Amino acid sequence: MSFASSSFAQFLAGRSGRLLRIAAGIALIAAGFVLRDSPAGIILMVVGVMPLAAGVFDFCILSPLFGGPFSGSRIRACRRP
Repeated sequence: MSFASSSFAQFLAGRSGRLLRIAAGIALIAAGFVLRDSPAGIILMVVGVMPLAAGVFDFCILSPLFGGPFSGSRIRACRRP
């Protein structure tokens, strides 16, 4: 079984997973904004951009690391029958 057809990858590529990544990105950016005067706050804001962008632009960073496609639509196309 490839990573793209796993239930974890299908969840991340689906609507709920995308919304979760967007929410996580916004939460990290908001936490960083609260701590904006410290280096940790800046790091949180920078790190928060990645899950936000991944959810908005429909891509998955983990999938290529495990041999799957980068695009969320291609991951969804790999659903198990």
